Amino acid sequence: MKIILASGSPRRAKILENLGVDFEILKTDAAEVSCGSEPERTVRENAMAKWRAACAAVGAGGGRHILSADTIVWFDGRIYGKPRDLAEARVYLRELSGRTHTVFTGVVFDGEAKVVRSDVTFRELSDGQIEKYVGLVRPTDRAGAYDVDESGDLIVAGWTGSYENIMGLPVEPLREWGIVK
Repeated sequence: MKIILASGSPRRAKILENLGVDFEILKTDAAEVSCGSEPERTVRENAMAKWRAACAAVGAGGGRHILSADTIVWFDGRIYGKPRDLAEARVYLRELSGRTHTVFTGVVFDGEAKVVRSDVTFRELSDGQIEKYVGLVRPTDRAGAYDVDESGDLIVAGWTGSYENIMGLPVEPLREWGIVK
């Protein structure tokens, strides 16, 4: 089955490629929401909005299977999405330094939504380590200003749960839906 991935995320595309999924990318312009103290609702609603936008773009029917996702970092009662600029990215990394936070990803496939949670613990980071990391990755394109798969060893001490979820597309729902075995 060919999947339409309603996301421009190279990390999500990488996960699907590594799993051998036949897919094409369709970027959407869905407006994202932040539901304050409800991280699961936030990712579910954002993933559903991306799914609806992709459905509208490809037209109804035709047996097209659409997959969308949204990921946030949740720490200390606050949602960390993509930072606006490098200064905010540095603030995020300082705040997460030495602490454990949660990554939530909402995934929608053919209208069915699931939310997956993983926990990530950061190393204690000096300003120099933060500068080095910011110089290696594009933190303004990452929820929480980091990518566990791109130089993540510099900042991440460990995690529990799905590694792919931390990257932005958990495989567990994909297995449940029969997209991968």
